[in-house]
Amino acid sequence: MLKEIFHFILHLRLHYQLFILSGGYLMGGLMADQMDTSQFWYQFINVHILLFGGATAFNSYWDKDEGPIGGLKNPPKMTAWMHPVSLGLMLAGWLWAYTINTPYFIIYGLSLLLFWLYSTPHARWKGDPHLSMIAIAVSTGMNSTLLGFWAVNGAFSWILLLASIGTSFVLLSLYPVSQIYQQQEDQRRGDLTFFGRYGLSGVKRFFKYSYPIGLSVLSVSLMSIALKPGLFLFITGMGAYLYLLSTVNELEGLEFEYRNVMKIKFIASLSFVLFLLAANAIKYEWIGHTFLTNYF
Repeated sequence: MLKEIFHFILHLRLHYQLFILSGGYLMGGLMADQMDTSQFWYQFINVHILLFGGATAFNSYWDKDEGPIGGLKNPPKMTAWMHPVSLGLMLAGWLWAYTINTPYFIIYGLSLLLFWLYSTPHARWKGDPHLSMIAIAVSTGMNSTLLGFWAVNGAFSWILLLASIGTSFVLLSLYPVSQIYQQQEDQRRGDLTFFGRYGLSGVKRFFKYSYPIGLSVLSVSLMSIALKPGLFLFITGMGAYLYLLSTVNELEGLEFEYRNVMKIKFIASLSFVLFLLAANAIKYEWIGHTFLTNYF
């Protein structure tokens, strides 16, 4: 049983949630006009462990992958009890969200619903090249930003909405890349992914346009509240884009590329997360009052 519990924890893919998917939530906190630090970090745990972790385990239960998946090269087999527990994690997080505020509770519930639709055989949005992209863009991109914002009771603005859209495009830009190396598993399940529909050239084109569009929208949104950090994000982000674009364009879909692709994806996402973490720390003086507060 202890071994199965360990396997279940692996399927939460916590390093993936914390270091790759947390950018949206941190951006939402940065866009807020106030900060309750304790509540922000408590809900960070709620979103990235209970919601995202539970959704990832729920998806793994139905996928039954035997080959490498995002954040887990050799996924262990899942057993029957892991299905209700993964759902239970998400529902427990949703109940917790009810104690924050109504918008937060609604957005959390919408993400939960999209994660369920994405994975369950009753809907299986993951098996559709377009519905799968919508589910990921909204649940882990837009909604993640909104959750970070409303976790501290921010006042809604259109700039926030633009930031959430920009975040979703950036996060989504590399999403189909991992599908290149999961095609056999997807075909076995009968899933038609974005890569399965549009091929390697389609994945490359999607990244080519979606990343700079998302980065531009995101940077402009940030510039509206903090000019220098917004410019810094755009300049460094474009530098990263040029490197990522050259890497993506060289992909041939060969198995040995998988490790390098995931490494690059991890480094790029972690850099974004660290930037936002530092920006929040400076803006809200988590590191104390320093001359860096003049950066904002």
